[in-house]
Amino acid sequence: MHQKPDGDAMGSALGLYHFLKALGHEATVISPTNWASFLNWMPGVDKVVDFEQQPHASSDLVNAAEVIFCLDFNVLHRTKHMEQVLTKADCTKVLIDHHQQPQKEAFNYGASDTSKSSTCEMVYDFIMASGYADMLNVDMAECLYTGLMTDTGSFRFPATKASVHRMAAHLKDLGLNHTKVHDYIYDSFLENRLRFIGHALLNRMEVLYEYNTSLMYITKADLQKFDIKTGDTEGLVNYLLTIQGIKLGAIVIDRDEERKWSFRSKGDFDVNTFAREHFEGGGHKNAAGGRSSDNLETTVKRFKEIIKNYHNQLQ
Repeated sequence: MHQKPDGDAMGSALGLYHFLKALGHEATVISPTNWASFLNWMPGVDKVVDFEQQPHASSDLVNAAEVIFCLDFNVLHRTKHMEQVLTKADCTKVLIDHHQQPQKEAFNYGASDTSKSSTCEMVYDFIMASGYADMLNVDMAECLYTGLMTDTGSFRFPATKASVHRMAAHLKDLGLNHTKVHDYIYDSFLENRLRFIGHALLNRMEVLYEYNTSLMYITKADLQKFDIKTGDTEGLVNYLLTIQGIKLGAIVIDRDEERKWSFRSKGDFDVNTFAREHFEGGGHKNAAGGRSSDNLETTVKRFKEIIKNYHNQLQ
């Protein structure tokens, strides 16, 4: 899965892991980095290997593998320090992903479908088409539902097609407790995160009404003051699109090694293209990410200059 895995990355990897184990295969899930604590309840997460914490053991597992499934990322550099290890691995590599413009030459086989709501939906389709759909169980259902729910914004994004609801209904028939999953993902944060969100909305948000754009910037001091951990900023960018008339929401976070951007949009404004052209990123039409090596002040200033070129598209 990609670095700093979200619900879809972890859910698709663990969902496939449980299926392969049920078929009698020896399987291991490797994450390039650590992950948010709100994912720690997931069935099998205690068996996931963190590459940054165990680089030698992880590399040995990769080098010994017969098949590597690459889930919820389209290019190898999204696995951070695992990129070189994966590139050199002499085995069959299979892509299952729903992001645009996959690095096709890096994989032997694959499914890349941008019309799908999530990689979890694609893993579900894979299982259903395998001839072993009867092996689906509650552990798989909880993992796959996690990514389905998070990547559709709790079933409100445009990618929530009828197939998504049919999948959810099937998982419910298997015994899925959807309220349990929702509570773990959305209702298990500490008080400091809520206070951080209030601080960010009050002091770090700008609304550029002439461009129907809202911008938020988070400083290192903010992260330290509120003791922000991996996953605590998840979903913050979505608040920006709740403002009436706003078509583009952008948030930049000052990390140690770089400035990380997240973009969300409504309607026809393509943030995948925007992120690729200006911030070394990409993703989906209405949800994408990027990065900058500039300092926080410079990258924010640059964003404000760039957005002027999109005045007509954002009207």
